Amino acid sequence: MKKILTIVGITIASLVYSQGGTMIVNNYTPYEYRGALIANNFSGGCYPIIGTNAGVIIPPDSHTGNGNALIYTNYRDQYTTSLYPMPSWTVSLAANSNSIRPWNHGSLIPGGTLSNNTKWSASKFEMYDPATSAYVPGFNTTVSLAGNSCYMAPDYFVTPSGANSAEIFTITTSTGLVETYLQLY
Repeated sequence: MKKILTIVGITIASLVYSQGGTMIVNNYTPYEYRGALIANNFSGGCYPIIGTNAGVIIPPDSHTGNGNALIYTNYRDQYTTSLYPMPSWTVSLAANSNSIRPWNHGSLIPGGTLSNNTKWSASKFEMYDPATSAYVPGFNTTVSLAGNSCYMAPDYFVTPSGANSAEIFTITTSTGLVETYLQLY
């Protein structure tokens, strides 16, 4: 029985890891995040690139501490488990090859070709005041993981006023899974 549980555990872990792990967005600000989350191939050539098709909107003060963080375990399962589900993804297999695929498309399954060849890598976003829907001047940018040659953006950003910031990074858990964090302060 232990061997079976071990094999099942390793299989599940490898499927989760196959997409470069989980994407977690913690918005600690009083502002609304409106943006895109992007994954790409880090092994060379950048493609495939997968991005949120519609803009992601994350309310103010939404983070793991209060249970309101955006968490995408993978492209498919996020639709039924995330507080902010993405109904479809933009998939680019080459520079002139964009297609929209629904969350349950077979190519987006954990362990599939697209999942195995991409990992979370970047975010392009703007922040808005939830009371007025007004854009927060200076609090917009692209952040990208260090070492991502497909997006030449910093992994840390500070607004011109110094009042807010954003960072993106990964943590490898004790079980070997990679979690990508986008933190907004």
